[in-house]
Amino acid sequence: MRIVIVDDDEFVCTSLQTILSAQPDVQVVGVGHHGRKAVSLYREHRPDILLLDIQMPGKSGLDAAQEIIAEFPAARIVFLTTFADDEYIATALRLGAKGYLIKQEVATIAPSLRLVMEGQSVLGGEVLQHLDSIVRGPTASAAKFDVLSEREREIVELVAEGLDNREIAARLFMSEGTVRNHISSILTKLNLKNRTQIVVRYYQ
Repeated sequence: MRIVIVDDDEFVCTSLQTILSAQPDVQVVGVGHHGRKAVSLYREHRPDILLLDIQMPGKSGLDAAQEIIAEFPAARIVFLTTFADDEYIATALRLGAKGYLIKQEVATIAPSLRLVMEGQSVLGGEVLQHLDSIVRGPTASAAKFDVLSEREREIVELVAEGLDNREIAARLFMSEGTVRNHISSILTKLNLKNRTQIVVRYYQ
């Protein structure tokens, strides 16, 4: 996978580049230190994943992501930050980010990027702890899923529990391909971009 890293801390960039380049399936094709550079690097390299900090001078990571996704709707952007902030997390998910990871959880970065390449969305452990304060609990969620079939609602509940496609398939005795098809249908019916937004909608 071809990765671009953008972080205003040069030491962080160097460290991430060293760690990720040691992975046999990762190639770091660009490094930048501010939001404007993130946009130009994305346009230049069209990476598989943009690993992006949030708080940067000039254009923030969130502003850069919004510009990039407007121009390249299929862009895979994963935020990597020290801030597990409710507002940042909610904004990132609304933008359609594929992940929100915390820098301190270094060991999870490469495996998380592989999951993103497989079509999944990823949230760091500390970020998951903040979901309850971002959302309001599932008590009023049923009406929001009236457009879904009973099977699709079952899958929504399992996605909200954090199960991946393989685990959902095993739980419901169906193939992973069938699960993927159901999730695609769910996203279309609910006008959502990814499974992370399904989780957020479930708990709203």
